[in-house]
Amino acid sequence: MSEKIAKHKQPWKPAELQKLQALAGKGKGLKEIAKALNRTEESTKDAARQHGFAIAKAR
Repeated sequence: MSEKIAKHKQPWKPAELQKLQALAGKGKGLKEIAKALNRTEESTKDAARQHGFAIAKAR
C-alpha cells in the first residue's frame, strides 16, 4: 500500500510549522492543511492555535 499514515503524536518540525503558517496565511481550510501536512485535523488545529496561526473557517 502506498497510503500515507498520519503521524501519531509526533512533534512538529520547524519546516512543518512554516508550511502550516504559509497555508493558513493563504486562507486554506483545516481539512486541506491537515492533508497537505499528513497530520490529523485535531493536531493541525492545536498546533495552529498554539503558534498563533489563524485557519480559515469552512463556508
